[in-house]
Amino acid sequence: MNKKFLIAWLVIFVAYMAGSFLVHHAFLREDYLALPNLFRSEEDAQPIFYLMIIAHVLMAGAFTWIYARGVENKPWLGQGLRFGLAVALLGVVPIYMIYYVVQPTPETLAVKQIAFDGIKTVILGGVVAFLYRGQGRA
Repeated sequence: MNKKFLIAWLVIFVAYMAGSFLVHHAFLREDYLALPNLFRSEEDAQPIFYLMIIAHVLMAGAFTWIYARGVENKPWLGQGLRFGLAVALLGVVPIYMIYYVVQPTPETLAVKQIAFDGIKTVILGGVVAFLYRGQGRA
């Protein structure tokens, strides 16, 4: 771990949290409130919110670590967007598909979750690539 990695991890953590707030609190809040038997209320979630912080710290660290290990000396934006897309196809898309199968999630909500979190993940790929621009191996 070097200084660049730690700074990138912190930036990605903040971007992940901000993006997740936008997606799940701003864009999907009404969808979630319509499903009180599927999702915790804000009051019930508050005592365990620290787990959300830990999860985002872990995701940001892994996201940054994987990118940093594979970054090449190629144009950063395309590389970052491809990385974000690959992560979305590995994590976001299948997770929400699985949730849709095992939980009584409305189809429209599952589609919104995939779309919004997928876009967020691609953007995060661009952010981490920006942070590592010019750092790739030949």
